[in-house]
Amino acid sequence: MKKTKRILALTGVVLLVLLYVFTLIFALIDSPWAYDMFKISLGTTIILPVLLYVYNLMYRLLKHDGENEGGSDDKHRNL
Repeated sequence: MKKTKRILALTGVVLLVLLYVFTLIFALIDSPWAYDMFKISLGTTIILPVLLYVYNLMYRLLKHDGENEGGSDDKHRNL
């Protein structure tokens, strides 16, 4: 599982770097479609890390709940 998480993390980093580069390129190009592409690229640069964080948080929560279903962990019984 650690190998899969590393591959996904590396993929996320590569996507973010490409989005930063595309955002810079679209900011420097002077054409009507470049402005729209700049807005899309900038929005994706903001949304992608948020979605990756939410995915990681949900994975941790669901994995944590699944491990304690049959266990005898007293901390979770009182909740």
